[in-house]
Amino acid sequence: MGDLVVEGATAADIDFIVQCNRDMAGETEDLGLDADVLRGGISYLMAHRGEGFYLVARRDGVAVGTLMVTFEWSDWRNGRFWWIQSVYVLPAARRQGVYRALHEAVRQAASRDAQACGIRLYVERENVTAQQTYREIGMQETRYRLYEEEF
Repeated sequence: MGDLVVEGATAADIDFIVQCNRDMAGETEDLGLDADVLRGGISYLMAHRGEGFYLVARRDGVAVGTLMVTFEWSDWRNGRFWWIQSVYVLPAARRQGVYRALHEAVRQAASRDAQACGIRLYVERENVTAQQTYREIGMQETRYRLYEEEF
């Protein structure tokens, strides 16, 4: 399978992340996302590291997966949650430890952040494969449901 390396995304990874987000939205929600809007959003986060960051997993130097981390302050815990979002692993690389490596990189980075109080993510209700993966790495389902209002 080759060596798997996880590293912080750079501007050179933007096109890969754009395509991953478009593919994920199509697979999970049957949505078509605008590439220019995505590119702007990804570029913004890369330029504002205090709000979050992207990681990219590479096998033998070729990008095979990515995720985004953003931060949420918790007054209850006087700390910040690291939210894992926009997870995508190329279909040919799934069930080969790519997400596990990405998650472990987040876990290690969060453990070095004195303000971090935990890691959270959300998952589509029907995505049972992802839910099983999250349970296998030690995450627990919460009792919360997610609501939103878009503008």
